[in-house]
Amino acid sequence: MEASVPSQAECLDAPIIVLGAGAAGLWFSWRAAMGGAQVLLLEKTPRTGTKILASGGTRCNLTTSLDPSQAAELFGTKGSRFLNHAFEVLPPMAVRERFEELGVPTEEAPLDKVFPSSGRARDVRDALEAAARAAGVKIVCNAPAHSIRRDQGDWLVETPLGVGRCQRLVLAVGGRSYQTTGTIGEGYRWLQDLDLELTPTTPALVPMTSDEKWIHDLAGIAWQNGELRLEDPKGKILGRRRRPLLFTHLGMSGPGAMDLAGQVAAQPAAGMRLMLDFFPDESREGTRTRLIEAAGRKGAPRISRCLPEAMPKRLLSAVSRAANLDGPDPKAQFLDRAARHRLVEALHGLPMNISGTRGFDVAEVTRGGLCLHQLDPFSMQVNSHPGLTVLGELLDLDGPIGGLNFQVAFACAEVAALALPVED
Repeated sequence: MEASVPSQAECLDAPIIVLGAGAAGLWFSWRAAMGGAQVLLLEKTPRTGTKILASGGTRCNLTTSLDPSQAAELFGTKGSRFLNHAFEVLPPMAVRERFEELGVPTEEAPLDKVFPSSGRARDVRDALEAAARAAGVKIVCNAPAHSIRRDQGDWLVETPLGVGRCQRLVLAVGGRSYQTTGTIGEGYRWLQDLDLELTPTTPALVPMTSDEKWIHDLAGIAWQNGELRLEDPKGKILGRRRRPLLFTHLGMSGPGAMDLAGQVAAQPAAGMRLMLDFFPDESREGTRTRLIEAAGRKGAPRISRCLPEAMPKRLLSAVSRAANLDGPDPKAQFLDRAARHRLVEALHGLPMNISGTRGFDVAEVTRGGLCLHQLDPFSMQVNSHPGLTVLGELLDLDGPIGGLNFQVAFACAEVAALALPVED
């Protein structure tokens, strides 16, 4: 859906102005208008929901199949404490029910994901925009905000179309990720200008990079059931994820690597490494026993026939080189005790040096933003600035892949809309 540009003379004053017509901005505007509020929604780009359209490979992983408490826990101690109320008000199942009511049925997918049954992100965007318009929201595209400021108890928003005045201002302009969609991080500057405390922003849910050629040589190979462990130069474990991974021509991608990438971007990457356990359901001792038993069987099986799961030839060859074996797929009976030990260690802890991430250009979300202690979790209003609400990626909240960040956007927007004063 395309929105027309208003004339220069069109009034931009409204009781509530929302900046940013993404997931949070559209949801808040729709729900606030349903409650009787007059809402003006300003979007800097030519259309609403650009990031929605690009999400999930254009399929839009719009929420999670996890229950509210499980979902909140994935945002860490501070994040879960802040989100508990929002996820009670609008749990993931309620998000699905709302979209069902809007004509967008959903279905579950592996890794706790939920997609529109059509497989089209456009259906999600179109449903939210149509619902907002039907509720009376005035949507103006091609209307970037240049600045915001307080004036005599109101908020002023400066745009190329004029200055808008409102009693309540909602910032939902997104972070710094997917910058081709228009999210360049101006919201952080506005918050800083208001003397609010921000956690430095870094890319998250982004592929990692590596300088190791052997990783590049495995480009295109996916591994579904491994566990990744991220370690700092001293061997301290910074995080672990048991999710699919993908080798690329630049390094590592897939949910497992991308979930951990935010921690790579947040500190110097030099000396950081991933440790890959290909068979986390089996202990080292179990694998060792498996190889010993195979060595005694008739037929002299090769190690490729001894593993719990078949490995692509290129990947097995890389593991064999890391274990310093005699050939890419030697027979189990030819492994002496030392070689068998090296192979077991490579299968359960293959080291991969990491040089960094691919940055904001391809990151799905932004880590960092407005520190949560400055926000009322029961209204999403900034404590020190009456009438100012902050939603979405501007908040210091980021979760793993699996629709969790959309869940945050929708749930926090719902809370903010419900907290509005009832108009007589």
